[in-house]
Amino acid sequence: MWAVIRPDAIAVLKDKKARASLNRYFAVMQNEKTAKFMIAKKLPAEYSSKNSTEKLWKIHEKLTEKYYELEKQVDSKQKDLREMETPEKSYLDLKIEIAKRIMENCHFCTRRCGVNRKAGKLGYCRCGPSITVSSMFEHMGEEPELVPSGTIFTLGCTMRCLHCQNWTISQWYEKGETYKPEDLAREVERLRRSGCRNINLVGGEPTPWLEQWLKTFKHVNLNVPVVWNSNSYYSEETAKLLAGFVDVYLLDFKYGSNKCAEKISDAPKYWEVCTRNHLYAKNYGELIIRVLVLPEHLECCLKPILNWISKNLGASTRTNVMFQYRPEWRAHEIPELRRRLTRNEMEKAIRIAKEAGLTNFIT
Repeated sequence: MWAVIRPDAIAVLKDKKARASLNRYFAVMQNEKTAKFMIAKKLPAEYSSKNSTEKLWKIHEKLTEKYYELEKQVDSKQKDLREMETPEKSYLDLKIEIAKRIMENCHFCTRRCGVNRKAGKLGYCRCGPSITVSSMFEHMGEEPELVPSGTIFTLGCTMRCLHCQNWTISQWYEKGETYKPEDLAREVERLRRSGCRNINLVGGEPTPWLEQWLKTFKHVNLNVPVVWNSNSYYSEETAKLLAGFVDVYLLDFKYGSNKCAEKISDAPKYWEVCTRNHLYAKNYGELIIRVLVLPEHLECCLKPILNWISKNLGASTRTNVMFQYRPEWRAHEIPELRRRLTRNEMEKAIRIAKEAGLTNFIT
């Protein structure tokens, strides 16, 4: 049980800008509304395991529309989930079936390795068939609205950020512990009961483990917001499966230039993938964006990122302009990344955020 909560984590409960951009999250956090995964378990889905994947996606598309209609009815108290029967197959079950098929030809991330992970084959992320956890605990270092956050760190990642601060996790320097979904569900419930405001799926990167996360929450029976803490480098299929499952998208926006993304993180077409997934997040859930300011990357990366956010997602988008950069792992391979930010760079970053018109950013 956490003992001391940060003052800003208490103050944020009355922060009008934060509450406006994360209105539903606050309500689920305080058990005034229902987490998406719990509603998804009540929405009937008619499909067969013999159906083609193409047909399953068509059914999923129609059910996604029905899901959001149901969510509105549940939020407005027109329907009570407790009075609804649990169907034999649900919208969440359909997601699990589709995710299982993706595992057999893996394309959860945008690299689309195509390996059969069910058969033990490993792709770029080196994630196998069983979810592997580094640690889980009540995290006090996240954004104030998330603290205390029930973070679950999984191994493996879909990128190779040379300055990765969690490199022992992302690059499998740790052994980790494998979990069955039923056991992991009990850990989720334990974290919620300990006072955590949410369950924060992080790593490494949660994307390769989406099938296992969907299976895990099928067994979770406590109301808790799901936070998808990601590098944003996932496929469009993953973006579709996250709809109606994730309450808060906690997304990195790392680079404003594909050249920088390839040089530092081995992430081709990062801008196109990242912007698409942020738009999906805006449409299907609530959004907190993290922008880690890198030394000498304010003009090429920070400025286009913040301008795009303001123009395409709205000036009131909750954005964390982060000054926590420190040289880690192989950062020495990139000359400008061998040092921390200067005071002038921090001040310039704040000016860029204001000039972009952002009204709900924090540092």
